Amino acid sequence: MKNIYLDYNATTPIDPRVLEEMMPYLSEHYGNPSSIHSFGRKGKEALDRAREQVAELISASPKEIMFTSGGSEGANFAIKSTALKGLSENKNHLITTKVEHECVFESFNFLEKQGFEVSHLGVDSDGLMDLDELRDSISDKTILVSCMYANNETGAIFPIDKIAEIVKERGSLFHTDAVQAAGKIDIDLNKIPADLLTISAHKFYGPKSVGALFIRDSFSQRISLAPLIHGGGQERGKRSGTENVPGIVGLGSASNIASHEMQNDQSKISHLRDELLKNLKENIDDVKLNGSLDNMLWNTLNLSILGAEGESLAMNLDIEGVAVSTGSACSEGAVDPSHVLSAMGLTREEAASSVRISLGRFTEKEDVNYAASIFPKIVDRIRRVM
Repeated sequence: MKNIYLDYNATTPIDPRVLEEMMPYLSEHYGNPSSIHSFGRKGKEALDRAREQVAELISASPKEIMFTSGGSEGANFAIKSTALKGLSENKNHLITTKVEHECVFESFNFLEKQGFEVSHLGVDSDGLMDLDELRDSISDKTILVSCMYANNETGAIFPIDKIAEIVKERGSLFHTDAVQAAGKIDIDLNKIPADLLTISAHKFYGPKSVGALFIRDSFSQRISLAPLIHGGGQERGKRSGTENVPGIVGLGSASNIASHEMQNDQSKISHLRDELLKNLKENIDDVKLNGSLDNMLWNTLNLSILGAEGESLAMNLDIEGVAVSTGSACSEGAVDPSHVLSAMGLTREEAASSVRISLGRFTEKEDVNYAASIFPKIVDRIRRVM
């Protein structure tokens, strides 16, 4: 049976080159980076090199990179710590969007229960916010605005440079969840005035449970954030705990590869993505693309196929050896329709009939051809039953 993976937005396989870089730190180079002997120095050197590689990926300084366990921890730290700091400045207003990943969405829900005022901005049919509404929503009480760089379900890319400029003009702090963007989009933090930015290794061919939080140096000099994890004072006192050296080496290696091969990946994958969409539209009636190709991650498709429930589609495709998603992997199996698609104005039926297809570095033309051939047969079978 075929075994085709088209769910790269949920996670990616580790690139063999990344795994090769990690292996020595899972065996002979096992020293604690905080130790002063040669074993520890070897680990410390690996952390320093990875910090430089991550910084290069997003055009930042190595001293602005804090290693984390992934996007969720990074977002929780950035949002909660900044919000709590705002209380000392008599600010209690926060702004985010209705289409954020759960780690951001739930962080703001938590803060709202603690007494903060939270504005959840809507989006249009392409999944993008109204910049005028953002501008009008920021007040003297607004401490932080958080908006994702690219949406995990639809691939919609936000104009982060413009959003950040608006936020900074109004005197508030800005965080962006760049988990889906890093490794796919050229991120230049010399041009984007974001204060905080989160990434996760497993979204661009690195290991799971490791990521990074960018904290702009000027932000750190002005605001000292209380850590979520206290202990030995690792990561400049912001994130205690013995560092996950093998994972961090993998994050650095994946960042280095992405820095040099991003354009090649885009050229190959976008062509396969567009070819798949063309074939599906030609061979299946009532296929609706959720979002706009003009403003979408080049590896992502979110499709509503009316008359075919999304979960049934995903399950039947899996039986035929093709892995896709019904939305965010973190909410897989949820009864309610996607909050992202609902915010974009889709009906309950349209949202329930959606699937997310996301291609990646190891997707081949044969994979796309097979998926395109089996998809219409499964849709027809489900529609006849329904």
